[in-house]
Parts: sequence; C-alpha cells; structure tokens
Amino acid sequence: MPIKIVRNDITKIECDAIVNPSNCDLVPGGGVDLAIHKGAGKELLEYCKAIGGCNAGKAVITPAFKLPCKYVIHTVGPQWNCENSGHCVALLRSCYQESLTLAIKNQCQSVAVPLISTGLYGFPQDKALKIATGVIQDFLFENEMTVYLVVYDKKSFTITEKIFSDIKQLIDDAYVDEHSDYVRSNAQFC
Repeated sequence: MPIKIVRNDITKIECDAIVNPSNCDLVPGGGVDLAIHKGAGKELLEYCKAIGGCNAGKAVITPAFKLPCKYVIHTVGPQWNCENSGHCVALLRSCYQESLTLAIKNQCQSVAVPLISTGLYGFPQDKALKIATGVIQDFLFENEMTVYLVVYDKKSFTITEKIFSDIKQLIDDAYVDEHSDYVRSNAQFC
C-alpha cells in the first residue's frame, strides 16, 4: 500500500486512525495536539486522563470520538537537544514505529501521521521528515496499509515532494524485486 504526502489539517483526513503528537500527560498542549482534542470533543480528554500518561517514544490508542476516524494514536515525541541528538532521533523513530504498530494491531488500513516534534519541541523539520519517511518506508515493506504523511505548512510540503518521489521509487523497486520470483513461476508461456 502507498505512502501519500498531503498538505492538510490532520483532523480533516478520513482514515482509520490519526497520530497525535502529544505530551507526557496526554492533555491538550498546542498546535496539532490542541486541534485534535478540539475536534474530538471533551470525551477525548476524559479518556486520556484515565490512561494517566505516556512516556517519550511510546504510543497509546484511544477512540476518536467526534473526529472522522476510528482512533487517535497519541505519541510523545522528544524535545530536540543538539547535544544528545542520537537519543532524540531514536525516540522520534520509536514514536513512528510504535504508532504504526498500534495501527496495525487495531486492524487499521489507513493512518495519518504528522511531522512529530517539529512544532513546540523544536525538532528540525528536515531531520524529522527523513526519520518519518524512513520508518514509514520500512513499515510498508512488511505491512499493507495506506499512510498519509500530513504536513500543514507550504515549506514542509515542498520539501516532502522530492523525498516522496524518491521513496515511491524505492518502494516500487523493492516490491517488484520481492515478487519477481512469484511472477516468473506463475507466468503462462505459449
């Protein structure tokens, strides 16, 4: 299944699950997190309070309530720290992996993910984009799902167009290589 990079408000995407870049307390912060909580209604906040929190690099799933999807997957991204960038990268990678794993465990066929930690947490957009697309690409090699990488601003969208074409080509090439033995063994020759 494909990865689609779209410029849109994540709360408007019709899919099975959306990923919320949350804070450790799972209460509305700012940006995308606040928009998701507003769109879902107060029931989401009450549900999140009952969960009690989530650690950086981890993810939890909740109903979506009033949003046009089934689930909201909350993940806590790292705050960017240049001196400990390796740790930040590992945590961000884990956010995407954990979120996609939760989506597949909950039988989602489509999920929308934002560029996690690039707002208030200060993660550089170009680094976050490379991490996101890398994790999503690896995930799609082994799983059937449509993943929407949702960017909100024009700058991020412009950057993603180039990377998207490179990733699409890699996925297409890998799929053909992986399935070429099947095609050859099942071809009918006249």
